[in-house]
Amino acid sequence: MPARRRRPWLRWVVAVTVTVVLLVAGVAVGVYAKLTGNVEHEDVTAEDLGATRPPKVAGTAMNILVVGSDQRNGKNAKYGRVAGERTDTIMLVHVSSKRDNAMVVSFPRDSLVQLPACRATGAFPGQRPHLGMINESFNSGGIACTWKTVEGLTRIHIDHFVKVDFTGFKSMVDAVGGVEVCLPERVDDKKALLHLPAGRQTLDGEQALGYVRARYSLGDGSDIGRIQRQQMFIASMVKKAMSGETLTNPAKMFALLDAGTKAVTTDPDLSVGVMKDLATGLQGLNAGQIRFITTPWHYSLTQPGRVEWVQPQAGKLFQIVARDQSVQGVKGGQAKVGRSKIQIELRNGTWRSGLGTQVAAFLEQRGYHITKIGDSARKPLAQTTIMYGPNGETRVPTLSADLLKAAPKSVPAARTNRLVLVIGDDWTGLKPLRADDTEAIKGFDATHDSCAA
Repeated sequence: MPARRRRPWLRWVVAVTVTVVLLVAGVAVGVYAKLTGNVEHEDVTAEDLGATRPPKVAGTAMNILVVGSDQRNGKNAKYGRVAGERTDTIMLVHVSSKRDNAMVVSFPRDSLVQLPACRATGAFPGQRPHLGMINESFNSGGIACTWKTVEGLTRIHIDHFVKVDFTGFKSMVDAVGGVEVCLPERVDDKKALLHLPAGRQTLDGEQALGYVRARYSLGDGSDIGRIQRQQMFIASMVKKAMSGETLTNPAKMFALLDAGTKAVTTDPDLSVGVMKDLATGLQGLNAGQIRFITTPWHYSLTQPGRVEWVQPQAGKLFQIVARDQSVQGVKGGQAKVGRSKIQIELRNGTWRSGLGTQVAAFLEQRGYHITKIGDSARKPLAQTTIMYGPNGETRVPTLSADLLKAAPKSVPAARTNRLVLVIGDDWTGLKPLRADDTEAIKGFDATHDSCAA
């Protein structure tokens, strides 16, 4: 597989990790000013953004657009020589005016959205208004067009941008002493050069690179499944960066920030003074107050392979950010174990080819994590069944409430809290998502533990 197609979500991981670490952990220890020489700047003008921008919310809330740049020159040439600059990464980091919480909102790269007109500048041809994928704006008009696109779609006022190059990824992981992950089973992936045992373990930079690149050897093999896994990786890295182990070690902190700042381009207004002020207010923030959220989505019925945003949930999420409200206060959804904390192994017990992959996509839309897709030991099976062990019993009601038909089955010998959904011939699908179900916009925080999920 060409390098261009093998690494798209690596830029997602690096972009959000660098941004959150620099804004929350790095600046708070007072070393950012010494490293500003590493940072490049790029202007975004009022003419670029247009006259109909959303108003800035009262107070000092800050919204920072983050993109991951795939520019194949200089240090990036070893990943494949491709002309121009692309992004598969678009997200928004929201820091509350009270500095008591932060959100990282991800926009799936294949989202079908209404794109605005953007003027041609430099090497970019510009963009005409049309329905297309959200990441087209970066290809057509660079960071300025992406900024204008996201503001128009979400009606969230953006204050700054951070563009991140992905070459510093391995050194960032090594700088914090590695990042802990949890694997449900052994991984042997020749394409990603990844060979890891099952269970909880700490990955060094080279292993982490393979882990975030791997697709077919982990989870359900989809990009959505991979982004869920990488959100958990980022949460683990942010947790490590904000720990006393890192913050109280000047050499480790400097190495992390040195790697991060060398990969960053920002607008000139995101200055050292702005960073210092932000850091002062964020010093009391802990990892549990940073939430990772993917814009609610479903697969497009008109353009296979593309996704569309689910309403009213997506609009509610954008409104929360635009008004600087807390996602913690959102009501609705289920009072049971949250979907984002439930891992599911799927087994197809029917002769319907591809049914397991289809069901996985439906469950991922709701926020569940799919660890594996396979076939049952024998076929066909008449009844759809949720198999669970003693540690997973509390998760069964959540999944059962989403399925039209499924029978729970206790497996006392099971020593995991993961659920096993065996699809039978009576499979009829999921219940419709309620309009007041807002669980999808809550996401999970940076203390999320994939082993305990």
